[in-house]
Amino acid sequence: MIDLDDIRSFVAVVESGGFNRAAQQLGVSKSIVSRRIARMETDLGAQLINRSTRGISATEAGLEFKLRCGRILAELEEARDAVATYAGGDVTGRLRLAAPLAFGQRYLGPILTELAGRHPRLELDVSFSDRAVDLIGEHYDAAIRLFELRDPSLIARRIAPVRPFIVASPDYIARHGRPGRPEDLLSHDCIIYSGRHIPEWKFRVGERMVSIRPNGRLLTDNAEVHLSWTLAGLGVAELPSFIVADEIRKGTLVPVLVDYYLDEGAIYVVRPPGPHVPAKVRALIDIMLERLGGEGSAAYPSVLRARE
Repeated sequence: MIDLDDIRSFVAVVESGGFNRAAQQLGVSKSIVSRRIARMETDLGAQLINRSTRGISATEAGLEFKLRCGRILAELEEARDAVATYAGGDVTGRLRLAAPLAFGQRYLGPILTELAGRHPRLELDVSFSDRAVDLIGEHYDAAIRLFELRDPSLIARRIAPVRPFIVASPDYIARHGRPGRPEDLLSHDCIIYSGRHIPEWKFRVGERMVSIRPNGRLLTDNAEVHLSWTLAGLGVAELPSFIVADEIRKGTLVPVLVDYYLDEGAIYVVRPPGPHVPAKVRALIDIMLERLGGEGSAAYPSVLRARE
């Protein structure tokens, strides 16, 4: 029988890329981790890790074993969560979460602070990045996604609507004029969010859709940089309501094309497929619905609802 601590050590070594990093994650010495891996290799009769002066890497057998070990650990975690929930116990375990940088900094941080306070036995491991992580391959329990869902295999829970707006600074409008219809954007400098698969601005005009491929020399996958360029008067931008609300209130950004509706998006919590929702993910969903759900939320600020 292979020990679970040995399995955890092996998975940590492969995912972290080294014995030292794995030992730090597990809170044990490097020698203990090394002995555990060696013991597993002896018991299995196969080499799992290639060791060299240049570093370590999993063998072909090791990669296959790691894939199955990851499933075992995930199932064990779900089983523990299910029993704890059934017994009325507190939420436990580690919640590994990925979230967009700007949204995370502006809204998610306080929510996670409250979540940690509610559940003192819950560990949080949160990555704030605009990169679309591979939930399954990188072993995330959940991710916050905005606007579009690219992977239909993931299970999504819609939290709140997010309305995008076309905005520009007063200085830009004074110098270049205000676009009056979506097609006018083709002659403007546009600041483009490069995090989408195909950068398109889709407007609803009556019963039909008009898609514009914006032109511009400035592209970024970071919402805060996107905002700063727009405030600097460098172009017209499509930005979500939770980013631009304060700037519109202050008058530092002006919404344009307000008679045309852009495709509405949403805030989602997505998780890997499976019939059981882990208690830690359920706790995240519940508190996000409390704090952000509905049209009165920060994700859907009242200053931007006047157009309706």
